[in-house]
Amino acid sequence: MRLKALLSFICTLHFSSLVNAVYLSLNNETSVDNAAALIVQGTLDYYAGYQSGGTIGMFQEPYYWWEAGGVWGAMIDYWFITGNDTFVNLTQQSLLYQAGDDWNYIPLNQSTVEGNDDQAFWGIAAITAAERNFPNPASDEPQWLYLAQAVFNTMAARWDDEYCGGGLRWQIFAWNNGYDYKNSVSNAALFHIAARLGRYTGNQTYIDWANKVFDWLVDVEMVVVDSPWSFVYDGAEISGNCSDIVKYQWTYNQGLVLAGCAFLSAYTNETIWYDRTISFMNSSSVFFNNSVLYEAACQSGYNCNNDQRSFRSYFARFLGLTAQLVPDTQDQIMSWMNTSALAAAQSCSGGTDGHTCGINWSYDGWDGWYGLGEQIDALEVILNTQILSKEKPLTHNDGGTSTGSGAAGTQTTPTNVAPLVITKKDRAGAGVLTAVLGLSLVLSGIWLIM
Repeated sequence: MRLKALLSFICTLHFSSLVNAVYLSLNNETSVDNAAALIVQGTLDYYAGYQSGGTIGMFQEPYYWWEAGGVWGAMIDYWFITGNDTFVNLTQQSLLYQAGDDWNYIPLNQSTVEGNDDQAFWGIAAITAAERNFPNPASDEPQWLYLAQAVFNTMAARWDDEYCGGGLRWQIFAWNNGYDYKNSVSNAALFHIAARLGRYTGNQTYIDWANKVFDWLVDVEMVVVDSPWSFVYDGAEISGNCSDIVKYQWTYNQGLVLAGCAFLSAYTNETIWYDRTISFMNSSSVFFNNSVLYEAACQSGYNCNNDQRSFRSYFARFLGLTAQLVPDTQDQIMSWMNTSALAAAQSCSGGTDGHTCGINWSYDGWDGWYGLGEQIDALEVILNTQILSKEKPLTHNDGGTSTGSGAAGTQTTPTNVAPLVITKKDRAGAGVLTAVLGLSLVLSGIWLIM
């Protein structure tokens, strides 16, 4: 009887998986919407805010705060591309709750541990909300544009000319591992946000900053610009004046630079940004195996950590934006996207729910891997097969309704966009704040020991 019951249970699970497995037909918008809805269900299984004692906007361990910002950016895409508003309130609530008292995405629960790249991914979600006209917060709450500007302002104030001729460090605070490492993701994210803010607001200061950051990345050879191939490498220690570049290539670094160039190409109409967009798109082929997207630096040996397992999500999003903004990239990008989406959908056939997604989309079916990263990877690549039928990212001149301030992050009341100037005094103030925080922690430690 026990064997019969076990066989019955196994058959029930198998039947359930077949019924609930993600089915995808790219020619049928309803099919895409249904597939995305199933994957979103699996994504929110990891949400900690639903649990007793959970924090709004956060996901279960071992998923870090930065990835939560990435997930809410994906949920904006889900709303925008499918029109499904089921999770609008949850997304809005999460983006606002984690903004922090100064409305700059340095909340108290992260204020001593977050890095520049962590903050940036929440800022990217905020500028995405502005460009997509995601429902605006109440008038007494921070607006999406304001939040993106606050992230930019606080990041730009940490620009470090003392080592390597400029650039952002990986970490914000000196006591965190990685403080002496300047990485491409922090700097590429600053470049990316500056490009999008410049296009949205028309403020030349952002464009100047985008040029400044890009030029620095090229000068230290974290970014190699060539024709027809251009690459983005991981970063370097300041001890060697950033001369020894770690030459890992990650999808999200490539995507940040690629889409940043696309925003600048669309806004400035300058040939140099168009050429760079095409070159970075061409070299993105290293992340496709028979046109199926994979994380080349770690996936083949199943060595990707929890962070790295989510990188393809952001890359797919940035590919979609690039295709929208630079039409000459559309054929290649959509060919990759469509092939990858079909592969991802057949991978999302595992788990007891029948629609848990795996990491290896070239595997026949579910490969047994699962996690938050696997879910949003599949979600973004499937959603972005439909991106060309949707409206391009808006600006304040063509329908964007979000408001902000050039002084965002240094005040608590949003105002209209004003010219932005980062002075030596601003940078000095940021340094003093960091020193005071560090001293307070040391004194607290001594007090506890005594």
